[in-house]
Amino acid sequence: EDQLVESGGGMVQPGGSLTLSCAASGFICSSYDVSWVRQGPGVGPELVSAIVAGGGSTYYADSVKGRFTISRDNAKNIVYLQMNSLKPEDTALYYCARGEVVITPQGATGEYDLWGQGTQVTASS
Repeated sequence: EDQLVESGGGMVQPGGSLTLSCAASGFICSSYDVSWVRQGPGVGPELVSAIVAGGGSTYYADSVKGRFTISRDNAKNIVYLQMNSLKPEDTALYYCARGEVVITPQGATGEYDLWGQGTQVTASS
């Protein structure tokens, strides 16, 4: 059975850092586009970052550009999201998702067939 399991969430003060992990099982993660999508309180889902199959291209939403870094460890079959300079508005449930991502100059969209269970990130003083 194909699965994605997120970990690494927690509570930090504004300005702090966290690294989220998305561990894939049942399939080879590097063969797929993988995204991090967050759902904040009272707002719709936001595609914050994605890494294309093969690891060549990445996408970041304007809201996280320069602060978040997505990467992949093919040997461990894990996708990471390094989050620095966290802001209260980054508070959300973060999901990783498998599926095709289309990146354009205007932004990115994804069509997903597999989701993890989510990990909570809270940036608050």
